[in-house]
Amino acid sequence: MNILFDLVIALLIIIGIMLLVPLVFFIYLYIKDDRQKQHSILRNFPVLGKVRYFTEKIGPELRQYLYNNDNEGKPFSRKEFQDVVKSGKYKDRLVGFGSLRDFGDEGFYIRNTLFPKLRTELKVDNEPKIRTRIYVEEGDNLFSRKERSEERLINPVFLTDDNAVILGEHTCRHPFKLKGLIGQSGMSYGALGENAITALSKGLAMAGGTWMNTGEGGLSQYHLAGKTDIIFQIGPGLFGVRNLNGEFSWEAFKKKSEMEQIKAFELKLAQGAKTRGGHVEGEKVTEEIAKIRLVEPGKTINSPNRFKEFDSPASLIHFVEELRNVSGKPIGIKIVVGDLDALEELVAYMKESGEGPDFITVDGGEGGTGATFQELADTVGLPIQSALPIVDEMLKEYGIRDRVKLIASGRLITPDKIAIALAMGADLVNIARGFMISVGCIMAQVCHTNNCPVGVATTNKKLQDGLIVDEKQYRVCNYLVSLREGLFNLAAAAGIDSPTKFERKHIVHKDKLGRVFPLDEILHAAKRTQHQEH
Repeated sequence: MNILFDLVIALLIIIGIMLLVPLVFFIYLYIKDDRQKQHSILRNFPVLGKVRYFTEKIGPELRQYLYNNDNEGKPFSRKEFQDVVKSGKYKDRLVGFGSLRDFGDEGFYIRNTLFPKLRTELKVDNEPKIRTRIYVEEGDNLFSRKERSEERLINPVFLTDDNAVILGEHTCRHPFKLKGLIGQSGMSYGALGENAITALSKGLAMAGGTWMNTGEGGLSQYHLAGKTDIIFQIGPGLFGVRNLNGEFSWEAFKKKSEMEQIKAFELKLAQGAKTRGGHVEGEKVTEEIAKIRLVEPGKTINSPNRFKEFDSPASLIHFVEELRNVSGKPIGIKIVVGDLDALEELVAYMKESGEGPDFITVDGGEGGTGATFQELADTVGLPIQSALPIVDEMLKEYGIRDRVKLIASGRLITPDKIAIALAMGADLVNIARGFMISVGCIMAQVCHTNNCPVGVATTNKKLQDGLIVDEKQYRVCNYLVSLREGLFNLAAAAGIDSPTKFERKHIVHKDKLGRVFPLDEILHAAKRTQHQEH
């Protein structure tokens, strides 16, 4: 009896504590919020105000996973996100029942032919095979998911030698030959952590026929880890090719150009999401990053919004020519299209001088970044589907299109979007965020805080522990190969034997009324409007 009584007393004490602790905590919060002077809603409604801020804090996650439909999320919808994840993890692009696209909306469509190409008619090189790992589902229930990773030999889906794209074919001592149309856009070490960069490098090397752009943050050992081909990006901050005073160093540049893995250089005049210099928070600037970039550790980096070395088409082209002469390797420029008069002035000088870059990377205004200002990300720079045809057409008008390759970037993360860009004039395509998703990015949109929850856009060692290089590298490889497979599927549907042969005639635009317009007709209408404005 005494034991039962003791148990009842103990139970009552436990219940009392369980009720008392929340009550005390509630009273503490009430008094604290009632006395604070920063937030009106907390001062007037201490309890309801807390609920409001809590709901606001988890709002993005609620929208992403519960409230937005599969086509609504920004910058990428749930469907687009899942397309990348499925390609990387399962090397699978199959869908069932039907498309989730809203066919009532306006948009571009690929024109299929009545007599598509057979697989045996496609010009594809499938040697050597790639040894990768792919997940296989064994069960997918409400509260459990069983799957295993198994080794597979897959086709690389390369371009044939006669369709390979060559940068600097007639201008360089060391041209860069590419048997794939898709590569990784600029992502700096520092903006991304070492595990993410290493997984990307190894996965791209495994897939082959591609390239890895260093981003403007300089070349790290993690970019080199997989022995993949490198395009070294030089931004206005000159990281990796400057002296301690921040001035361009020809000696440092020459050393970089002598590295076998570096196949080309790119001068970044601007980036889609930030037509300004780069930005990295001080907490991300470790001793290692500072050594790579030749900056002070722990100090926030805001590089200039343009190069001090040139300020006109003539001086830019002169600098490009000097870089090519010293390195013997292809030199490109990365631009965001806005001022068409300035763009035409550059193209006209290229025509007049007979000189110019080996490639131009056209970054759409919808491009991503680790950190930028809202006003630049939302409004400055034309989106890729407007910018790309403008550059392509202008180069053709001046008769120099055959001298320069165009690389397009801006949310081109699926085969259909890439094919449309190729038809609009691109020779090659850059992808950044698609590859980030392939190594685990969940679009938390906290890249600028160093608090990436999956260890991608962070240098925090603890957070990076969640990103296993030996697992994620396969997803990078699978995603890239899957994209190449998709491009050949679309090429076959369009009646061409290689995705390198996509042209404007292969796509049309459908408006909301169901009317269909060829791309050339849209471009000519836009050109007439520009002439009228002039």
